[in-house]
Amino acid sequence: MNTAVQQVLGIGGRTVSTVIPSIRGRAWVRWLTFGVDALAVEVSLLFGVLIRQLFFAFFGGSEIGRQQYFGAAVGVLFLPLMNLFLEMYPGYGINAVERLRRRVYATIGVFGALMIWDYMVLRNEWSRGILLGALVFALIIPPLFESAIRSFLMHRGWWGAPVIVLGANETGSALIKLLNHQPELGMIPIAVLDDDPETWATNVEGVPVVGPTRRARALRYSAEVAVIAVPGLPRVQLIEWLRGLPFSKVVVIPDLSGMQTQGVRVLDFSGNLGLEIRKNLLVPRNQFLKKAMDRCMGIPLAIAAAPIIGLLALAVKFASRGPAFYWQERTGLNGKPIKVWKLRTMYQNSEELLRQHLENRPESRNQWLKHFKLKDDPRVVPVLGTFLRRTSLDELPQFFSVLRGEMSLVGPRPFPGYHLAHFTEVFQELRGSVRPGITGLWQVSERSNGDLVVQEKLDSYYIRNWSVWLDIYLLLRTFRAVATGAGAH
Repeated sequence: MNTAVQQVLGIGGRTVSTVIPSIRGRAWVRWLTFGVDALAVEVSLLFGVLIRQLFFAFFGGSEIGRQQYFGAAVGVLFLPLMNLFLEMYPGYGINAVERLRRRVYATIGVFGALMIWDYMVLRNEWSRGILLGALVFALIIPPLFESAIRSFLMHRGWWGAPVIVLGANETGSALIKLLNHQPELGMIPIAVLDDDPETWATNVEGVPVVGPTRRARALRYSAEVAVIAVPGLPRVQLIEWLRGLPFSKVVVIPDLSGMQTQGVRVLDFSGNLGLEIRKNLLVPRNQFLKKAMDRCMGIPLAIAAAPIIGLLALAVKFASRGPAFYWQERTGLNGKPIKVWKLRTMYQNSEELLRQHLENRPESRNQWLKHFKLKDDPRVVPVLGTFLRRTSLDELPQFFSVLRGEMSLVGPRPFPGYHLAHFTEVFQELRGSVRPGITGLWQVSERSNGDLVVQEKLDSYYIRNWSVWLDIYLLLRTFRAVATGAGAH
């Protein structure tokens, strides 16, 4: 647990004593994460060497001397140095998608530069096979090491920068809730300041409100970041706060909820702040990239899934009378109806079973109206049906829908009409602007636990903030979500 410091603040003539976690003085975390990343890169190089030696043993080739190994081992250390320049250590406040983007760019850039150096300066002294192998492993091993060291530091209470929040309002509360829910971001709220006396000595999402905003200076030795979460703050007062806050990092949260947040560019118009918003999924180049990803990844996935689908179809036939496959009409791109195929996991009279179940159990009816899913669904075939739904293997036939262009690998899940009818027309139109996907943001975040509000929030975020990196991240998260089965029913 973190040690604590006692803050004594004068508030309106009163003296208020508040215990605030002390998590400063952790500069060593930066260098620890840097060292772990450097080790991970060297391990990646070692695996590249082992792969090269394996090919050498089977197919022959020139020997590689120790001096060449040493030169490559020194060269790959430019990767953690590049990541240091990109502020990846420890990387507080950088979300997972942005981390992935920076890592991939840095890794490809550094290894590309090493290969050019080897070709133009060293005249092929190093092994390109080793560098190519190390490149592949460097895209996999360092993120795994990073995740492990971050989990260790979080468990020990050593991860994160202390943050004070200015604003005990709805915006501040939502921010603190988000930061508490995502501790991997490394932004730890320790205190709230607000000029409303009614909020003093209370708490926001468990974080104490320790006084008015003028007391920020009293916390300058306890916090590293200040977040201004007062959307309606007058411009003059905002500028005054920005000038007077004694923190190296100050974050301003404007009242722009529902707007795109990923890939927003800051523009300087001679002292006037501008935000460039690109509607990513309307850009032809991005549409081409998404289709290319679906084809390049969908074809091998469909080929690999075909024999598994065949075996599972036989199992379905043995487990329950009826066809092995089931299809339902769903809403696709631009509201066009599409057939979504699944391996059958329910009894053939599923609709009648559902009607009877909801009539006799009010608590199940409430759950159905909130999620359109049931934890104890009477329609599901025992054992096999439950297994297929928990592992999402029943959705493997949808890879062929991706090849037909009706669906995408990643996107909002296609909903039946009765489900969509409970959303607003604006959201239905937004959903219809993209192809539905086999997996999506709320599937890997909440799976079956997400209600209609969560579904709308996460699907809207995905559509407005789409990027290649977000799709790659969600595909990686899908494997983990399916492997653990968390939240599925």
